[in-house]
Amino acid sequence: MPIPSAMVTRFFQLILNKQFAEAERELERIKQKMHKTEWNRGYFRALYGMLHVKRSNNNDSYAFFAKLDLSDKEALKAYRREFLEHVKNRLHGEFDRGFFAAWADFTRVISKLAVNETPLGNAFQEKEKDGKELLEDKQQSTIEDFLE
Repeated sequence: MPIPSAMVTRFFQLILNKQFAEAERELERIKQKMHKTEWNRGYFRALYGMLHVKRSNNNDSYAFFAKLDLSDKEALKAYRREFLEHVKNRLHGEFDRGFFAAWADFTRVISKLAVNETPLGNAFQEKEKDGKELLEDKQQSTIEDFLE
């Protein structure tokens, strides 16, 4: 069974919103759905690493997250292309290709989200429709936003 993309998308949203306890529970659900393969093990380790780096919040200069500008859509697309090249490269082992696939998925999902580095406090935007004010949740996305 392939890894459910909705669960992975939710995991990415949770770590970006710094909801680490829920992200850890979602990661455990993802792990339970995975088959025991080297590719899946690499994919899972990448997800675990993302959670660990975002949770530690020590701005490690060697961590990819420290260098990543989540609002730069062009850079995210360039990173995604680079990660996909590694996924397709048969010289890499299955573990490594799974690892890079997780990062390619992350950059794809994040490039489609309206990301701001503040927690959910600024996630709502007011809109007017028929003279009424409505709140729109900019952080929530549907699965259609991520299908290619």
